[in-house]
Amino acid sequence: MKFIVFGLGHFGKALAIRLTELGHEVIGVDNDMKKVEQFKDKITHTVCLNATDRDAVGSLPLKDANAVIVAIGEDEAASLMTTAVLKQFDIKRILTRAVSDLQKTVLEAMKIDEFIMPEEESAERLAVRLVNLNVVDSFKISENYSIIEAKVPEQYVGKTLAEANFTNEFKVIILTTIKTNEVESKGVKKILKEASGIATSGTRLETNDLLVIFGEMENINKLID
Repeated sequence: MKFIVFGLGHFGKALAIRLTELGHEVIGVDNDMKKVEQFKDKITHTVCLNATDRDAVGSLPLKDANAVIVAIGEDEAASLMTTAVLKQFDIKRILTRAVSDLQKTVLEAMKIDEFIMPEEESAERLAVRLVNLNVVDSFKISENYSIIEAKVPEQYVGKTLAEANFTNEFKVIILTTIKTNEVESKGVKKILKEASGIATSGTRLETNDLLVIFGEMENINKLID
């Protein structure tokens, strides 16, 4: 997969490096040449340019990217301007870092519906979410094992966990399922989540449910891909 990361600060460079380590093509963008030079051997490609300059941004392979991430955090104005510039191009997926409620409100008005909250989400977790569109959230327990929150694959909707037989088929454990509901408040749509308790063999999977899965990432990916 291909990603473009704007802003090589602490969070942005950690994300770009991790995505590169996972075997993906990454372009790291920053207006500080020192950072571009510092990380050029750890990120697939690094580019120094002004992210608020439409012509400069337009020179990047934006249409080829699976996702473009605006990781700029220290300068909210630059982050918003960069996002506004990106919205002018045909981009599959844009995620923007939000460091304040006001910034998030402005981004929502710009029709940005995927936010990065570095205080709540590590670069490792975001990397997993970017690579697999079915992953909603993740938590790495050890080098081999993780807990992943993912959408129920369509072919399992309507089945019980006993019928799905995930443990035998994929060597993973379903800890619980989460019901999601969309609510609107003051014109802003939000997703509310509610865990359904410890999963049992009789737990039935429904449309829009999320699975909380424990296991090795290799096996989890086989289930949710």
